[in-house]
Amino acid sequence: MPDDRSTPDGPAVEVRFPAAAAVPVEVLLGQVGGGLAMGDERVREFLAAFGKRLLRPALARRHPELGSLGFFLRPSELARTIEGLANEHVRVPRGLIFHIPPANVDTVFVYSWALSALMGNRNVVRLSPRAGAVAKVILETLHEALAHADPVIAATQRIVSYDRSEAVTAALSAACDLRVVWGGDRTVHEIRRHPLSPHARDLVFPDRSSFAVVRAAAWLCAPRAQRVTVAEGFVNDAYWFDQAACSSPRTVFWVGAQGDCETARADFNDHVERVVTVRGWGVDAAMAVEKRVSTYGLAADGLAESVEFRGNALANVTLAAAAAAPRRWLGAGTFAHARLEALAELVALVERRDQTMTHFGFGTAELEELARGLAGRGVDRMVPVGSALSFHRVWDGVDLPAEFTRLVTVIR
Repeated sequence: MPDDRSTPDGPAVEVRFPAAAAVPVEVLLGQVGGGLAMGDERVREFLAAFGKRLLRPALARRHPELGSLGFFLRPSELARTIEGLANEHVRVPRGLIFHIPPANVDTVFVYSWALSALMGNRNVVRLSPRAGAVAKVILETLHEALAHADPVIAATQRIVSYDRSEAVTAALSAACDLRVVWGGDRTVHEIRRHPLSPHARDLVFPDRSSFAVVRAAAWLCAPRAQRVTVAEGFVNDAYWFDQAACSSPRTVFWVGAQGDCETARADFNDHVERVVTVRGWGVDAAMAVEKRVSTYGLAADGLAESVEFRGNALANVTLAAAAAAPRRWLGAGTFAHARLEALAELVALVERRDQTMTHFGFGTAELEELARGLAGRGVDRMVPVGSALSFHRVWDGVDLPAEFTRLVTVIR
């Protein structure tokens, strides 16, 4: 749909941070000034104040994902990010960064923008007009923090909204030094039609898929309290963004003997069902129908041995073979299950689009051996169950702060 906002000077964008009237994109670019350095103390103070507000108990209880974001922005973490880039080169900001985050995960744009701002860049973030309630809360909190911030923040950072507009996207793409595209393969292809300046580059995050792996014997030996905690973490990983986040697990691989895996899986599913019920996670009728179409489709194609529905919120699919693990989204709260004899069997199953492997019951040495065996063919993150959505400065195998800076070699 074309952008319906325009002025005599051309297509306009709605400026949502700092809040302002719609302006032509050329005016917007002229407004975003410079004056920041990598690790600028003024930016660190602003991000820390913003993060502290996100950690307010009432807000964190209402939107748990904002609590995770606030924890990511605590002063000690910001300091570690800066310290992690120290080397013999002088690091300087890359310039103007144009961020295009996904519409279905409201917090992603903050992580990307915050790290870029921390590196001293000027930023323009395109926030989808379809962004949800959490994005609105984030913007309100940003403005609260802005009221006490150094004026340089308002002078260098912009969050804008506009409907699909080839002209606006083309102008911002041509002006930026780095374009960061989150969302999916289709979005990446569409955005890449707009050329960048010869010196600029793209940083893209296309479609990804994730899975969980559990050692059955470890689950059966774990105390009940630990199993409850892991089930709660699994539900957080999957349900916070309706299982649509790239790092949310879609398949659970059970490692061990047949009997252990069957017993552990049944107990695990019972724990997950209880957590979902207690938290009141619901799935509307349309989603419930979509889940049934997707799961029965797997069975019709011979990829699933059985399908089990526990109300509308939880569906479990027993795969005919581990190699049939689905990468596409099957609907919120839908999990495929398969058994492996050993963790090493994943080497033959992993694909390049596989991003996050959440795990339970495995030691560091085993996980590192698996990573070496995969040799870059897939899986960029191995984190405990419950940490799938915990953002890290290294994402999809990319060191974001490093990408947001340039190196200047200085030799005496």
